[in-house]
Amino acid sequence: MFSYFERLIDPFPRERLGSPPPTLWRFIWYFARPIWPLLAVMAVLNALVSLVEVSLFGFLGQIVDWLSASSRETFLADQGWTLVAMGFVILVVLPGLVFAEALVGFQAIFGNFPMRFRWSIHNWLLEQSLGFFQDEFAGRVSTKLMQTALALRETITKSIDVMLYVVVYFGGIIFLVASADWRLVLPFAGWLGLYFVLLRYFIPRLMVVAEHQAGSRAQMTGRIVDAYANIGTVKLFAHTRREAEHSRRSMAAFLQPVYGQARLINGFYTSLTLLNSLLLLAVGALGIWLWLGGAISVGAVAVGVGLVLRLNGMSQWIMWEVSALFENIGTISDGIATFTLPVALNDEPGAKKLAVATGEVRFENVGFGYAEARSHRQAGAVVEDFTLTIRPGEKIGLVGRSGAGKTTLLNLLLRFYDVDQGRILIDGQDISRVTQESLRSQIGMVTQDTSLLHRSIRENILYGRPDASEADVRRAVERAQAAGFIDDLSDVDGRHGLDAEVGERGVKLSGGQRQRIAIARVMLKDAPILLLDEATSALDSEVEAAIAENLYTLMQGKTVIAVAHRLSTIAALDRLIVLDRGRIAEEGTHAELIQRGGIYASLWNRQVGGFIDAGRDDGNDEDGGVGTTPGAARAAE
Repeated sequence: MFSYFERLIDPFPRERLGSPPPTLWRFIWYFARPIWPLLAVMAVLNALVSLVEVSLFGFLGQIVDWLSASSRETFLADQGWTLVAMGFVILVVLPGLVFAEALVGFQAIFGNFPMRFRWSIHNWLLEQSLGFFQDEFAGRVSTKLMQTALALRETITKSIDVMLYVVVYFGGIIFLVASADWRLVLPFAGWLGLYFVLLRYFIPRLMVVAEHQAGSRAQMTGRIVDAYANIGTVKLFAHTRREAEHSRRSMAAFLQPVYGQARLINGFYTSLTLLNSLLLLAVGALGIWLWLGGAISVGAVAVGVGLVLRLNGMSQWIMWEVSALFENIGTISDGIATFTLPVALNDEPGAKKLAVATGEVRFENVGFGYAEARSHRQAGAVVEDFTLTIRPGEKIGLVGRSGAGKTTLLNLLLRFYDVDQGRILIDGQDISRVTQESLRSQIGMVTQDTSLLHRSIRENILYGRPDASEADVRRAVERAQAAGFIDDLSDVDGRHGLDAEVGERGVKLSGGQRQRIAIARVMLKDAPILLLDEATSALDSEVEAAIAENLYTLMQGKTVIAVAHRLSTIAALDRLIVLDRGRIAEEGTHAELIQRGGIYASLWNRQVGGFIDAGRDDGNDEDGGVGTTPGAARAAE
């Protein structure tokens, strides 16, 4: 039975989420709409529970009247079956309704609904551009995802609870009291009017404070997670106290709306207690006065006072529920600001998969500036009127000073950003008109800043080709010169070798080890286009020399674009493109550029000056030495 209700909501729907509506209630309804039948059933059950509870107070008044007017000898004979019926309602009907409501609320909705929200939003977030995540704390986004899911569930379910409870319960109270004497309704009507005045005054203020609190909480969490994620840098610069102070400021900022919320709740609670005391006094005095005049029975007075005492507890429950409700609404409003942003990079309608036959890459009059790509911030163009054709199977190197646009060109080719003008083609296909997934599946890339997933080494390598065999994984590990250290690895849970987990972002491994895992991953992927962005920068010379031979093997038959500040690692490539402020300043082979004596020759001389005579074509220095890698040796030939 429990399993049946737990399967009523699919927590992992297959349909992809579009951009949710940006307004509060439309946003809530957008996610509540798929489960509205269950919400309706829960509302009906909630209303029935409220009616039964109110009817019990009416029955209480009848018992008082029966006891005061009936004979002990004939009481059970006269009212016995009525008592049995009410016992059945108390022991069977009320628990049964509560159980049915719990099945819908807890088994069906409680866990599945927030998980459904998390799954849908997580998939939507994964579609967001690289710039989206560069502009946000990862911890802040994940915190919003977790908090908003729970806040959405609580807002929907508590709204149903509170609204129906108030309408049905208070309606029942008015009916019971009015059936005794209409004048007994007056204190309740006055109480209700003043109660709404309190709600109207305090709730909007609580909502504003709650929204500020949600934003401050996410900011605080983001800063704390940022410190933990970069703990190596914090300790390297001995800034633990400075980082603690940085977090303390966000914690102090979070306390301000908390204090404001506490003050408002204090005022609300005190005012409500005073209002309830006035209601008790008014109903008690009026009830006694009406009884003295013979207008109502003792049972009616008992019902009126009993309902006041019940209303006292219920009104405080409503106060806390409404306060929590608007705190959740504040959390949702804060989440809306993040989760309704449009996806910056979408596939065109009807976009086809990229088909790579030869691997020709062509940049045609490409222009790009981060001002246009990232919220129109003030920045100059990184790439201007850039035109370059890379022939199938050609291996080129991008060279230039920092900020010349080398990595930006790789990001544009991967379509992490869209060009502002011009176009990029692979085998004649405009990359803006093919699916992003198919584009990136045809490109392998090793970066300088290698980040691994917090999973096992095997899972990280298989990220290159999930369907690869164990033999393929082992072969990639051997080719990346990573077998030696992988076999010696173990984690805190006792897993060894390829099964050992690498920690968040691969922190358990050295920079060189992470880079060799990344190289193994790309070797396993074996894509027709290969991008190398400082691919061997974290390796020592001995390991780099060993891997370089395998990289040259991997390059065979592929179109290769390599970026390296260490020029010896790319000197042997077919063609070198020298960039300056987003434009091609020079191009040619290593020897041609050295003879030209331009930007490339200047960069080369700075790196090898004093050790290698750059003016000699054979690349040998006076001691007969050559570059530190096979690339330098080949360039010198």
